[in-house]
Amino acid sequence: MTWNRHLAAFAALNGAMAVAVGAFAAHGAGPQIKTLLQTGASYQLAHAVLGVVCAGLAPRIRLTGLAGWLSVCGGLIFCLALAFIGLLSLPPFGAVAPIGGVLMIGGWLVLAFAALRPSPVTA
Repeated sequence: MTWNRHLAAFAALNGAMAVAVGAFAAHGAGPQIKTLLQTGASYQLAHAVLGVVCAGLAPRIRLTGLAGWLSVCGGLIFCLALAFIGLLSLPPFGAVAPIGGVLMIGGWLVLAFAALRPSPVTA
């Protein structure tokens, strides 16, 4: 199988980080920041999986690589912003979280567009 290895590796690292953040939220975080960390981890994990899927589709379906990169970068930014708010008491990162959200939404929209494009005719 040919795939976008860099996207797959970045997505896998996002998945590992999401599991670590989620585990910390469940076992080590105080009640004030637990929800922030769980939210960030769940979004990041879902978009890590989407990134791996897009990495596999990238060589065959145009724009799926872009969809994957938007998704994993958005998931990382969103999760980090929530972690900085909760763990480091940096409320200004509340303005950064929506950037991650917009990137994640963009990834899904680009994937939808790629799915609806006509397939190229092969001889």
